[in-house]
Formats: sequence, C-alpha cells, structure tokens
Amino acid sequence: MLKLKYLFENYGLAKEALENWEHDEDTLDRMLSQFRISSNAIYPFCQNGEVCFLRLSPLEEKMENNVFGEMEFIRYLLERGYPALKPIGTKTGELCLKLDTEWGQFYAAAFRKVDGVPVEDTELSHEIMREYGKTLGRLHSLSSHYAAKTKKWTHSEVLDWIMSVLSEYHAPEAAVSEQIAIKNELGRLPANRNTYGLVHYDFELDNVFYDKEKKACSVIDFDDGMYHWFALDLEQVFESLEDRLSGEALQSARNEFIEGYQEERPYTREMEEWLPLMRRFSNLYGYARLIRCVAEKFADEPEWLTELRKKLERAILEKEARLLKP
Repeated sequence: MLKLKYLFENYGLAKEALENWEHDEDTLDRMLSQFRISSNAIYPFCQNGEVCFLRLSPLEEKMENNVFGEMEFIRYLLERGYPALKPIGTKTGELCLKLDTEWGQFYAAAFRKVDGVPVEDTELSHEIMREYGKTLGRLHSLSSHYAAKTKKWTHSEVLDWIMSVLSEYHAPEAAVSEQIAIKNELGRLPANRNTYGLVHYDFELDNVFYDKEKKACSVIDFDDGMYHWFALDLEQVFESLEDRLSGEALQSARNEFIEGYQEERPYTREMEEWLPLMRRFSNLYGYARLIRCVAEKFADEPEWLTELRKKLERAILEKEARLLKP
C-alpha cells in the first residue's frame, strides 16, 4: 500500500500522463472519476471505446528494476499465450514511462481491461476453481523457465527491506525476531527450477478474472511479483479462500484448485509443508508495508482518511498478534 499522502485523487496528474497515450477525450472526466488508489493509483479511461487503465506510481514507492522487470515478464507471458493483462504502448511505443511533473516523479503505464469478472464475484464453482488453479500452475511452469534481463527483487532483498522498515519505524522486538527466524528457515529450503521462481504474489480472488463464455481466467496486477518459492502464491490463494468460505465448502474449493494446478505442474508434499512458513512471510511483509503506510500524520485529515487510518491500524494490531504466536 502507498503512503497515505499518495491516496488523494489527482486528475491533473492523470490527464498530463494520458497525453502520452491515445485516449477518448469526450469520456475522460467521467472515466477518471472512477479511480481507485492502493498500491498504485489506477485511473480508467477509454481508447477507441475500449476500457483501459492508467497506472501511476510515485518513484519513491517503487524500485525501477521491479517496474520494468514486471513489463518484461508480462511480455514473456503474452508471447507464450498466457492470459495476462495487455500493456498499451504510448504514442511512441513505450510500455512504461518515468514522468517529471509538478507533483513529483512518477512511473506511468497503461493496460487494457481483461474479459470476465473477478473470481471473487463468482459462485466459486468446481469448474471455476479448477480453472483458477490451472492458471496459476501454468504461470509457475512458465516462470520456472524464465530468464530475465531486468530482474525483479528476490525474497532475500524483500526481507532486507522489511528489516529496514522495522528499524526505521521502531517495530516491536517480536517483529524483528520473526524476520530473523523467517530468513533462517527460508535459507534451508531448496531453491531450484521446480520450487523457486518469479511469483505473482497477489494471485488472489480479486486479481484473477473468469470469463464464463470462454471458461478461462485472465490475470492482472503483476506489480508485487518477486523471486520466491512458488508455494507463496499457493498460500495466498488459500488464505483468500478462507476469507470467503469455511468448512466443507472451503475444503472442496481448495481441492479443486489443487487439482487444476496439478494439470500444469506437480503440487508436492514439500509445498504443502512450506505453506505455514509462506504465511508467516506474507504476514510480516504486509505488517511492514502497513506500519510504513500509516506512519505519517496530517493536520485536518478528511474523514475518509481518518476512517481508513483506523482500519489499517486495526490490521496492524491483528498482524502483531500473529507475530506474538509461537
């Protein structure tokens, strides 16, 4: 999540950025008003009547190799027929820009809308869960053979970043101890083509779309990808399912997902055993991002920001409680 100061709408910035892309001027104000901001600022727009999305990211919030490495990976996937979202070239053919504006420096990219609806808005049927799993299995299979020119950061670099945030924002000792423990435990896992590669990191129900007519999934939001054990993506899928389902319905959805995944690559006993460690990593990483996000205070905060801050602070307390568990 971006720092809170970046969560305010900025239509002037969006319009200036969009001057680099072909767009339908007559619908621009209406489309931009449907923006959302979380890990990036996302502004909808139309290009020849087709819905597209402008993504803006402050330079201080992103690493350049991650931004351009994401584009390289998406291009690799699309060339092999994988259903990833499609970047849109600028008027001069570039897929990502670094902009100097009166509001600061930003990375800008644009993407076409994918077909279908988010998996979270479906009935999570057996058919959908199996296709959902198959889509992740295929992603991991392609990732295992991917040789990047622009390499995104690794799990070790993420852990170093986490430690720097824990130190800067004076996190409790339990968080520091957890970082050390996770780093040591991950260091004992085998990292090879079968187990380790560039993961999506956000392959959750809202970032995978299901098209009922095609009976196929499409995947968006590769922004948070990193080199890690493939089990991390699986754990995040299972955790997102736990937020929606319980009991037999949860177990059935999980089983269907795994069966779909196994159509593309093995789901091993070792991967299953590593899931708790992957959840600990995800929890700690999320915790570090949140404490960094809410640290800055503002005078005369609007009500929506005050309520969001309260929500995020509750999430921090929940993650801290997990850190204190043995």
